[in-house]
Amino acid sequence: MGLFSNQLLNVIEWNESNENMIFYKWHNDEIKKGSHLIIRPGQDAIFLNNGRIEGIFKDEGNYDIESQIIPFLSTLKGFKFGFNSGMRAEVLFINTKIFQSKWGTKGPVNIPAPGMPGGMPIRANGTFSFVVNDYVKLIDTIAGVKDSYEVEDVKLRISSKIDQLMMKWITKEGKDMFNLNANADVIADGIKTDLNMQLIDSGMTIKEFNIMSFNYPENIQRMINENAANSMIGDMGRYQQVAMTNAMTNGTMGGNRGNATSGVATDMVGMMMGMNMANQMMNNMNGMNNMNGMNNGYAQPQAAPAGGMAPGAKPKFCPNCGQPTGEANFCGNCGQKLV
Repeated sequence: MGLFSNQLLNVIEWNESNENMIFYKWHNDEIKKGSHLIIRPGQDAIFLNNGRIEGIFKDEGNYDIESQIIPFLSTLKGFKFGFNSGMRAEVLFINTKIFQSKWGTKGPVNIPAPGMPGGMPIRANGTFSFVVNDYVKLIDTIAGVKDSYEVEDVKLRISSKIDQLMMKWITKEGKDMFNLNANADVIADGIKTDLNMQLIDSGMTIKEFNIMSFNYPENIQRMINENAANSMIGDMGRYQQVAMTNAMTNGTMGGNRGNATSGVATDMVGMMMGMNMANQMMNNMNGMNNMNGMNNGYAQPQAAPAGGMAPGAKPKFCPNCGQPTGEANFCGNCGQKLV
């Protein structure tokens, strides 16, 4: 990282080989006469004396310490190198880029849900980015006691808060528990605001916080997918009847439980969806019965009698003597009335 030798150091620099390092502190017994400061692109160099900021240098380049740096230091601007003595100071190199990292919940977050003991177990993952924006606060809280700091350190700090904030922003304003991805942006914005309140005292700020996906237990996700598919079917009532039959036949609602928590949650989701289907089926059946009881202005066919003839129909043969009747209203053989 830094290239130095105890008494012969003449180059102060940070060879940034670790892209995830946020800052690096160079310190030695003293800076000798003739030393140079090298600032690379994406770096700022801060001179510190007894923990106090003496000067901040942002422009990349190779600088002579005595002629180009010391004249701009606040309390050391009059410093003169002696024959055998050097200047005692530390140099803090700051990585100025925007850092990117992934995040994920440590385990299932049990979000309170009506009728579900223990809550709905949900996992989530995504990405976030941050940047150092306040050097004074960074030095006061972190750089004053550490020689380096990495993205992983920030990630660990954020991860300790994610689960709590996830629960807070999912339950706020009654989000749809079975369609959280539709509200991902709103939930992410809320979490970002709260995380910034956690990091602002350390001189860092969250630039972006994104939720890539919410993950439900496998059985519950299957039901959510099936329910979503229902909305794409034209005849919803008919599809729900089929879905209800399949669920009862295959044991979808209560079977294939991975664990106790998943089983309880699955049963509750199945009950909710089943009740919705049952209500829809009853409504459809009532609607069909009402339709069957209406004439809509058309004559309804009458049931045929046991002999196979509809009321008022003329027989083809006389029921008394068996002679063909033709078109007459009375039998020509025996005089039997035919209609």
